[in-house]
Amino acid sequence: MATDYDAPRKTEDDSESIEALKERVPDKSSGSIDNEDADNPSGFELPGADLSDLELDVVVLPPQEDEFTCMECFLVKHRTQIDHETSVGAICTECAA
Repeated sequence: MATDYDAPRKTEDDSESIEALKERVPDKSSGSIDNEDADNPSGFELPGADLSDLELDVVVLPPQEDEFTCMECFLVKHRTQIDHETSVGAICTECAA
């Protein structure tokens, strides 16, 4: 059966007015914004906020035997990613490419 692509697509169910469609869309300026954030339950931090009283606990591991620090990008990588050694130190395969 052939399909007439020039025929109007509107059916009886699609006869809602533009006003009815606008009522279903939430108003952006209504002020009912959901501020809950699962990753930041205590609220939002503004840029430039005073964080001088905040203490961070960071565990720093010493270099492992199977790791090296690339002398180009200064990232710690696994020994299998060494491309070549220079007088300064090892270079990773990504930096050597």
